[in-house]
Amino acid sequence: MSGLFDDFRSEFSKPNNTLVQLILVNTVVFLVLLVAKIGFTMAQQGGVYDFLLAQVMIPGSASAFLHKPWTLLTYSFAHEDIFHILYNMLFLFWFGRLIDEYLGSRRLIGLYIMGGLAGGILYLAMYNLVPYFQNQIEAARMLGASAAAFAVAMGAATLLPNYTFHLLFFGPVRIKYIVFFFIVLSIAQSAGPNAGGNLAHLGGAILGFAYVKLLQNGTDLGKPIYWLVDSISNLTKPKPPVKVSYRQRSNASTTTSTYASAASGTPSSSAPNQDEVDTILDKISRSGYESLTREEKQKLFRASQRN
Repeated sequence: MSGLFDDFRSEFSKPNNTLVQLILVNTVVFLVLLVAKIGFTMAQQGGVYDFLLAQVMIPGSASAFLHKPWTLLTYSFAHEDIFHILYNMLFLFWFGRLIDEYLGSRRLIGLYIMGGLAGGILYLAMYNLVPYFQNQIEAARMLGASAAAFAVAMGAATLLPNYTFHLLFFGPVRIKYIVFFFIVLSIAQSAGPNAGGNLAHLGGAILGFAYVKLLQNGTDLGKPIYWLVDSISNLTKPKPPVKVSYRQRSNASTTTSTYASAASGTPSSSAPNQDEVDTILDKISRSGYESLTREEKQKLFRASQRN
């Protein structure tokens, strides 16, 4: 068991590993809820489990939500059903790796969190403003990463609409058609038994589309999220011991600049020149998008922003 915990710790210590970390966080929360459900049920204390679950589920009623505003964030990391989390994590993995490779880990987590927030806000707005949902509002509860995963999927489809997935029984399918199918399905089911979940899907999808479109125009909606995540990360990192070294001023300046660039873990924000872009495009024409390295994909995105 200690080896399992060591593996988890190792995944969280790796740089640029946000996609795996998001999946692990969802998995750990699911397992904690599962063990709690079994334990309290066997102890005939099901009410305790219901209370715990209510602390992470977002309610439909605005008045109930105001007593538990943190649920706007927590609901998108919690699942009760094994097939629910399996579906969401597969969806997140397939599309999240594209966002991770082309836009980087920071933007993946920003898109995930903002997608969950957007899905929760649309869910609350619809249940409190639309008459159809008024008779369901008191019993309405929602949890799951679907809205966040839809934001990532729509973001990937907006960024790379012609990227192709090879699906079993269907063969190669462009991701814009895959995402379009799931959006239509969510619209069709937005008045059904899982109306809240499907409304959240649409909220996440709208956010994913807007996020990438604005990013392509030079506006990054995720900056507050990056700042918050960095602040939390810095609080949990052990402070390195202070070291005193003596070096020439010019060398020290150069070393400090190099260290800061390397420590950030992010590629240079400068746009690549036309020769670099032409080389990348030639590689795509020969071998497809899949042949590009992570750095080449991010260079291509920066070039598209310049244009």
